[in-house]
Amino acid sequence: MGTIEQGVRQAVENCLKVKAGEKAVVITDKETFEIGSALKTAIEKITGDVQFFVMEDFGERPINYPQAINDAIRIADVSVYAAQAAKGELQTFRKKMCDAIEANSRLRHAHMGGITPQIMEQGMCSDYNEIQRISGLVYENVRNAKEIRVVSGTGCDFTALFSPEIKWVISDGNITPGKFKNLPDGEVRTCPFDVNGTVVFDGCLGDSFAERYGPLENTPVILDVANGRAVKESIRCDKEKLLKEYTEYLFEIDENSNRVGEFAIGTNTGLTELICNMLQDEKLPGVHIAFGSPGPGKIGVTWDSNAHIDGLIKNPTVAVDGEIIMDTGTFQL
Repeated sequence: MGTIEQGVRQAVENCLKVKAGEKAVVITDKETFEIGSALKTAIEKITGDVQFFVMEDFGERPINYPQAINDAIRIADVSVYAAQAAKGELQTFRKKMCDAIEANSRLRHAHMGGITPQIMEQGMCSDYNEIQRISGLVYENVRNAKEIRVVSGTGCDFTALFSPEIKWVISDGNITPGKFKNLPDGEVRTCPFDVNGTVVFDGCLGDSFAERYGPLENTPVILDVANGRAVKESIRCDKEKLLKEYTEYLFEIDENSNRVGEFAIGTNTGLTELICNMLQDEKLPGVHIAFGSPGPGKIGVTWDSNAHIDGLIKNPTVAVDGEIIMDTGTFQL
């Protein structure tokens, strides 16, 4: 475990590689103000040109995406979003912000949604040289994959199919112009062409679910996926309120909110346990999939959604075209 200061330095110097003379934007909120301010100060020491936004200054959460932030991102070289999730804000703020980020081809963006002091001291202080090495090995194993089967001791057993027209993306902390990456980092991801089988989320869920419902080890969310979409009648969980909210999320936002938009393998080997914060937990060696938007980046997907909710599968065994690259959560590379 490191310190917040070390995590900030790694984000600014090693991942974003901020340079003198660049224009920067930092977006934070009241809950994350300490981290947001530390990032601003570190960036300001290098470039001296930082626009700093606190989301609550624009009104009660969830807020609509402000024009002032949009204008700042449009001319920036570097941007950071370090704030907590608010229910409904994916649609009103974050997705619009991501569209603006993607439209700036020179922008290097660090997305730190849900960041905490604990994550700054853990995931942001991992050995990113090792993360980049592992991520490269995983990428070489999956980039031409036709199918990947994921099995776990909880009854999870599904197969994802992949198209050569849809790219795999390495997220290893190396943020280059025109790139949007989550920090802390450590995953290799894509959008599957098709998914079929039973999915058991026994880690945690994304968006604001992890904060409100905690770990799923004793109350997993179980569902069937057919032709790449969640089957509504199959969803089950012993937490009735969670079951209701999760089902509504998948089936009441838009026509693609129940469609699998992401398949990812976590590669941050510096992480060893869940903390119920998807920003870090999805980087833990294992598998997570998300229903809804395939996310920013030109990976070859022609559809999108206003939803995006990750689910984590603990200690899976992963077979790529029949060859095991992970056995109960441990890489076999």
